[in-house]
Amino acid sequence: MNLEEVLERSHVVALPLAVKFRGIITREALLIEGPAGWGEFSPFLEYGAKESAPWLAAGLEAAVEGFPEPVRDSIEVNGTIPAVPASEVVEVLQRYPGCRTFKIKVAEPGQSLAEDVARVDAVREYVAASGKVPVLRVDANGGWSVEEAVAAAKALMPLDYLEQPCATVEELAQVRQQLMRAGLFVRVAADESIRKVSDPYRVAQLKAADVAVLKPAPLGGVRRVLDLAQHLRERHMDITVASALDTSIGIGMGLATVGALPKI
Repeated sequence: MNLEEVLERSHVVALPLAVKFRGIITREALLIEGPAGWGEFSPFLEYGAKESAPWLAAGLEAAVEGFPEPVRDSIEVNGTIPAVPASEVVEVLQRYPGCRTFKIKVAEPGQSLAEDVARVDAVREYVAASGKVPVLRVDANGGWSVEEAVAAAKALMPLDYLEQPCATVEELAQVRQQLMRAGLFVRVAADESIRKVSDPYRVAQLKAADVAVLKPAPLGGVRRVLDLAQHLRERHMDITVASALDTSIGIGMGLATVGALPKI
C-alpha cells in the first residue's frame, strides 16, 4: 500500500474512556483497513515522529501482512486498574468478569504508598471473594527510587511482579538485587526500559528484570515482538504481552502476538 491508499483506507475514531487514564477521557486512533485486515495507529499525544514511527509500522503490518498462525487456542487476559481511590476499585473490577489477574497502577504523582496499599488490597479482597486466586501486578511507570520500590514491595506483597518500579535499567537491577537479598519473592518487570530505549536487550544483559512487558504497537508490530521475545526468553526472561490503551483492533494485535509465541 502506498501513502495515498493508506489515507483512503483510514478512519479516525474517538472512543470515550470509562475511567480517566493517562490524563485523558477520550482515546483517539487511526484505523487502517488493508488487504489482510485492520491495523491501528494510536501513539500517545506527547509522542513525536521518531517515537510514533513504530506504531505506524505495527498498524501497517496488521493491515497489509496480517498475523502469523497461532499455536494456541486460548489466552488468559488481565484487567488494568487505574490509580483510582480504593472506594472506586470494585466498580472498575466489575468491568472484567472472570479475570483473576490484574495490573494495578501505583506511584501516581500526588498519591501516597498508603493509597497504593489500599487500592491493591481492595483488588486482592475482591478477587479472593470470587473464589479465584488473585494474581496481582503493580505498575509504577518508573515513579519510585530504588529505596521506595523495595519499601513498596514489602508493603504490597504478595505480588506477581513490580512493573517498571524505577526509571532506569541500572535501578531495576538494584531493586532486583535488593529484593533477593531481603528474601522478598517478587519479580521485577521491565516495560519502558525495553520499549523506550535504544537498546531493548540491555535489560537482559544486566539481569535487571525477570519479566519483559512487550507492547506490539510501540515496538513495531507482532513479528518484531516475537523476535525480541525469543531473544529475551533465551536469557531466562518471562514474557507478558500488553496493550497500550489500544482500541479493540490494537488489543487484537496483542492477542495475535501471544497466540504466535512458541510454547515452552
